[in-house]
Amino acid sequence: MAEENREEIKRAMEAEEAAEEEKQQDTDAGEEEAAEEAEQAGSQDAECAEAADGEDAEGEGADGAVDGDFVQADTQERQSSFFRKKKDKKDEKIEELNDKVMRQMAEFDNFRKRSEKEKSQMFDLGARSVIEKILPVVDSFERGLAQAEENSEDPFVQGMEKIYRQLMTELESIGVQPIEAEGKEFDPNLHNAVMHCEDESVGENIVVQELQKGYTYHDTVIRHSMVKVAN
Repeated sequence: MAEENREEIKRAMEAEEAAEEEKQQDTDAGEEEAAEEAEQAGSQDAECAEAADGEDAEGEGADGAVDGDFVQADTQERQSSFFRKKKDKKDEKIEELNDKVMRQMAEFDNFRKRSEKEKSQMFDLGARSVIEKILPVVDSFERGLAQAEENSEDPFVQGMEKIYRQLMTELESIGVQPIEAEGKEFDPNLHNAVMHCEDESVGENIVVQELQKGYTYHDTVIRHSMVKVAN
């Protein structure tokens, strides 16, 4: 009986030892698997880090190249500006002479324009003076022809009419024009009212009679028309 108990106890102890060994083996297998998984994860992280480092290196290389281009371009620009500032004395003298010639040409052009304007003004002033002296002669022609209307068939009267028409044609060719007055509204810029009258047949401020003809020279009044105006 005692021997059976000892054998039973021995078998129990052996079974317990076998169970513990199996449990230990399972624990060791789990630890090995976890270690392998951790190692795989570490290798993947290392590959990602290497790839990122490679991209950063490439970016730094590109930025360096761009910065290098900017530095080189800036250096070239400073060198070119330095050489441009340093001109030859001969070129400076040429530029100075060219500037002087251009200034003299501009001054001569201004002098020419000013001289032409003065000559034109002097010509207009001289022509105006001559026309003012001719107008009384025209007035005498008109008064004489008005008195000779009854003898219009007289060769002398016809000759005087031809001379008058020729004189007026020449005056018109140089820009002299008579001012229209009779039947027009009074204009103080063109007419000189020397008489007033009451005339219900015409409107107020209308020229009813021209006493002396007025003239303009190139749209400038040489002599105002002497007129009678209706009140």
